Amino acid sequence: QVQLVESGGGLVQAGGSLRLSCAASGRMFSNYPMGWFRQAPGKEREFVAGIRWSGGSTYYGLSLKGRFTISRDNVKNTVYLQMNSLKPEDTAVYYCAAAGSTTWGSWDYWGQGTQVTVSS
Repeated sequence: QVQLVESGGGLVQAGGSLRLSCAASGRMFSNYPMGWFRQAPGKEREFVAGIRWSGGSTYYGLSLKGRFTISRDNVKNTVYLQMNSLKPEDTAVYYCAAAGSTTWGSWDYWGQGTQVTVSS
């Protein structure tokens, strides 16, 4: 059974940083994309960042590149999201996602989410 477990969320002041982690178990995601999404209250879930497991190609949502950095540790089967210069509008539940195939965008597995709150 595949599980994605996020950690690292919390309360931070504007301008601060957080590092989210997502540990996968039940399956190795080598060669499969993994990513982060977020959902703020009253808004749709949006793409934050994604990474192709092999090669390390990364992709970011609009306006997030430069503040957010996604990375992965293949040995630990873990993906990270480093978030810097956080703004109140970054407040959301952040979800880890993993693909069940090499097809980009086929996000078949989801974590429970971790709350990130940025105070002004």
